[in-house]
Amino acid sequence: MKRGPWPQWGRVSPDEQIVGMIKEQEAGLPTSELCRKHGLSPATFYKLKAKYGGMDLSDAKRLKQLEDENAKLKRLLADAMLDNVVLKDLLGKP
Repeated sequence: MKRGPWPQWGRVSPDEQIVGMIKEQEAGLPTSELCRKHGLSPATFYKLKAKYGGMDLSDAKRLKQLEDENAKLKRLLADAMLDNVVLKDLLGKP
């Protein structure tokens, strides 16, 4: 089963693969050939390039880490807000 817009890459991390693809394209490999080689549509490649363009591997990994942390914090906030609503309903306060 595929996870995300990229093919199964085995031991290579998606961040490493994406940064590598962008560097290949910047080195002069035509986008159509690059997309065919990696099994991506050009639209997906350009979406990834817009997100990861100009980053090196450590920046991409840090971005992923921050996105994961942000998602966790959003879930915690949603849970706290839901608890607050439930408590208000139990106490009968509007």
